[in-house]
Amino acid sequence: MAKKSSKKKILITGGTGFLGTHLVKRFLDAGEKNLRVMASSVPEWMTDAGVEPFAGSVTDGKDVAAATKHCEAIYHLAGKVSFAYDGAAQMNKIHVEGTRLLCEAAKEHKVKNFILASSSGTSAITEDGAVTDESYPQPVEILTKWAYYASKYYQEKTALRAFQGKGERLVILNPSLLLGEGDERLSSTKIVLDFMAKKFPYTPAGGMNFVDAGDAAAAFMNALDKGRHQERYLLGAVNWTVAEFFGRLERLSGVSAPMLKVPKSVALAGSNFISSLFSTFNKPAPFEVSEVEMGEYFWYFDSSKSETELNFTTREPMETLHDTIKYLRENFLGEGVF
Repeated sequence: MAKKSSKKKILITGGTGFLGTHLVKRFLDAGEKNLRVMASSVPEWMTDAGVEPFAGSVTDGKDVAAATKHCEAIYHLAGKVSFAYDGAAQMNKIHVEGTRLLCEAAKEHKVKNFILASSSGTSAITEDGAVTDESYPQPVEILTKWAYYASKYYQEKTALRAFQGKGERLVILNPSLLLGEGDERLSSTKIVLDFMAKKFPYTPAGGMNFVDAGDAAAAFMNALDKGRHQERYLLGAVNWTVAEFFGRLERLSGVSAPMLKVPKSVALAGSNFISSLFSTFNKPAPFEVSEVEMGEYFWYFDSSKSETELNFTTREPMETLHDTIKYLRENFLGEGVF
């Protein structure tokens, strides 16, 4: 019988998600033999590659206590993305309460390294298109408009309070919108799918940033050795207006971008009216009001800190968009579905 490795594990919560899958693949490609993935279920290809599966939830104290034993590092990627107002309680339970349980267990088992996946939305949101970085004050008044970003902001605060002692290291990474291939749950690439389905009636006036999930995963892997304690690192590839983003998608997909452009006040008033109308008839609205509101803000930032300290590099953005469109067509759309 082969002898089990006595080396401590690298635990990845949410390792079967979009970013988590890319991270697991990068570790395996680098020859890492001591990965433990915590998720509701772990795919066969991971276990075949030697990944130790751990079925459980970050919101269950017993699961968390068992999963964090004999670990040298924890990558906390587990989360939920929702912009519906009724998703707030579940996101707070996963992002805030789950992180608290994980931090307490990590400290109990003397885990030295804790890498937290947050979001650029806890840092980089403006009304005027200014390009921010990690040194700017977090835009609390704006981000708390939306339950998802509020829960990620308080997740960061929970982890920062937990890891303050000597010999501990907390590194927070803040990727922007994750695109590329492999988003099986459409947790991030749905915006591209909706564009291709012509679900956008108009082009929002704001701006956005996105990053290839594979490039973000490489920075996460580097953070284990290079990230500094209690530092935050923004990960993004490009700052584009939504109009430019839609224009690039149009050229790559052949699907026409919406021609209509409306003032912010009209967009918000219209979305509230439509949402109320659908609610009156007990039907789901075609979009969330919060998503319309977010499209009118600018999510621009500079990733120089990550480039310098984590060796963060990005692919050509058009390649990422091409791969996203190709993956969605092959796995969700089929040719000529629209």
